[in-house]
Amino acid sequence: MDIGLIGTRFRALPEESPLAMPVQSLSKAPGTLRRLPSSPPGIAWRRLAVIGGAAAMTAFATHEMQLVLAVHGLTPLAVLILLLFLPLFAWVALSFTSALAGFASMLAGGGRWPVQDADQPTTGRTALLMPCYNEDPARVMAGLAAIHESLRETGSGDQFDIFILSDTNDPDTWIAEEAAFLSLRARAAEAPRLFYRHRPKNTARKAGNIADWVARFGGAYPRFLILDADSVMEGALLVRLAAALEADPGIGLLQTLPVITGGVTLFARLQQFAGRVYGPVIAHGLAWWHGAEGNYWGHNAMIRTRAFAEQAGLPELRGPRPFGGHILSHDFVEAALIRRGNWAVHMIPALAGSYEQGPPSLADVALRDRRWCQGNLQHAAVLPARGLHWVSRMHLLTGIGSYVTAPLWLLFLLTGVLVALQARFVIPDYFPDGGRTLFPQWPVIDPVRAMWVFIATMGLLLLPKLLGAITVLLRPVDRRGCGGPLRLLGGVVVETIIAGLLAPVAMITQTVDVASILLGRDSGWHAQRRDDGSLPPREAIRLYRRHTILGLALGGASYAVSLHLALWMLPVVLGLVLSIPLATITARRDIGQAFLRLGLLRTPEEARPPMVLARAEAFHDRAEADGGVVRLLRDPDLMHAHVQMLPPARRRGIDPLDASLLMGCAKLEEAKNLTDGWGLLTQAERMACLGNAAALTRLEQMASCTE
Repeated sequence: MDIGLIGTRFRALPEESPLAMPVQSLSKAPGTLRRLPSSPPGIAWRRLAVIGGAAAMTAFATHEMQLVLAVHGLTPLAVLILLLFLPLFAWVALSFTSALAGFASMLAGGGRWPVQDADQPTTGRTALLMPCYNEDPARVMAGLAAIHESLRETGSGDQFDIFILSDTNDPDTWIAEEAAFLSLRARAAEAPRLFYRHRPKNTARKAGNIADWVARFGGAYPRFLILDADSVMEGALLVRLAAALEADPGIGLLQTLPVITGGVTLFARLQQFAGRVYGPVIAHGLAWWHGAEGNYWGHNAMIRTRAFAEQAGLPELRGPRPFGGHILSHDFVEAALIRRGNWAVHMIPALAGSYEQGPPSLADVALRDRRWCQGNLQHAAVLPARGLHWVSRMHLLTGIGSYVTAPLWLLFLLTGVLVALQARFVIPDYFPDGGRTLFPQWPVIDPVRAMWVFIATMGLLLLPKLLGAITVLLRPVDRRGCGGPLRLLGGVVVETIIAGLLAPVAMITQTVDVASILLGRDSGWHAQRRDDGSLPPREAIRLYRRHTILGLALGGASYAVSLHLALWMLPVVLGLVLSIPLATITARRDIGQAFLRLGLLRTPEEARPPMVLARAEAFHDRAEADGGVVRLLRDPDLMHAHVQMLPPARRRGIDPLDASLLMGCAKLEEAKNLTDGWGLLTQAERMACLGNAAALTRLEQMASCTE
């Protein structure tokens, strides 16, 4: 087939409707912040209760810790422990007071907000955006098919357009995406407004992907919603969110609470259970005191296009990577900039119908966290930005703190062990200052008060879990969906024990991440695994051998001081020493399913799957196997559509030369057959050749000769 002679025009995109999205300045505020109409009444008192309560608890606990360490004066190591204790306890206390507020809010009616009841028909169209980066096309299209079907059942499906925005740089995945897109279009009962766009260069990554859509098509859509590759949302919820945004012209963004579903490995099931049981309490608490200054989690949120275009154009940060360059964790910054422009940002956790998947293993979480860690540490450069609301700055600080606390915890533990070693092996100076005192200064701590400080800290960590379990017990449907009271409480115990063992492992991993970022190492951008979490023993040993060695060293040092200190450090030591088998076992599907058969770690969505999730799974099971570039060369319809979806050809003398394309074409000309020629190309050269009509013609010629 001569690609240059293809006749009928295939359109994968609508007519462009450009919308300006200027890059925002961090050194100059666009205007004066004002109180927003949708801000809840008494929001100042709410914030005083949560933040003030945490501050009061921290002050009391720090005073008690000072009494523990300084019965007869503070040593330098004791001062260091106290300085580390203060921010760490404040972090725990704020989480507790926020969860307590969420618990009270749920008991009072779920934190209802009047805009949730807006269900009038909307004017204008709503765009659903699905950014893709080397994701499983079958999984992505199955979710979109289920969403489209659910929207159609609401009777409002014609008000929504779906855009698949691909940044994929794997050749076979790119072709599989196009084939799955064509299949989804053909399968729809009526012609859906379903579009596909592939960017040759994934400039600025996901944030740049969305900004490109806004600049090209945003003018035609008053609202849009960003989906993650594993997101599934009910049509009724999408209609409700669109109506809510239209009903209140001052709101820029509405964030839902995605429920984690579809977990099959033990690790995924632990996350799924924790998110479903404890997550609502935490989310309601955040919504209660954040008010109109809420945060954004990057997906499953309805966004006003005008607000986003006007305010959320992200600047490049100065300096080299990892701190400079494009902002990786863009969502927090976008929410802060939207609020800076006097648009409200709200969390509405009471609305159901928003779902996502969690990582299947500890190793997958670590891979994702490495990128998130770098992105959140970048926020240090955004914190001084002019004009941000102080609550938005707290969001940025929270993102930074979620990773900085790991090395602080580690330093706190190591300092405590050093203090104990000092007391055990270093001869104390009982008469400092040359003995000019009648009574000796004994190195003493208060063990009883230390025990109570420890119990109080652990209580603040565990009580939010108990509050979440109580809210589930108070709801009959949720209680039955979790297997009844006994299985629910059994799941809480299992999750708490395993999470406690995994916590020191995550602490060390995040500490290494922070250190590597401070040393200037960039994380890159990797596609996430969604289903398979298998972790071979050899890989587990490679990833967690250092954790094991550190655990053995801590255990030995603690036992060298005393048996009591060894028992005190046992939870940390045990988690580190067992990190290799823990990572391997929790990544296994069969063990996760064994817990399911026992009725433990169950969730309501698992007991009675929502229709949209069941349909997504059914669509995925029926998905056809893709053949990558081989399928492209054998399927004339796919080739026809592929060529029509390519960007405009290079303009001679204007656009720069593509070295990968030149080298790829040269290799293809020299090759004797398709197998040899294609095998000689690098991934970048394959992508360049698949994006060029002349190279595709050469590939077809080689394929025909091979046959």
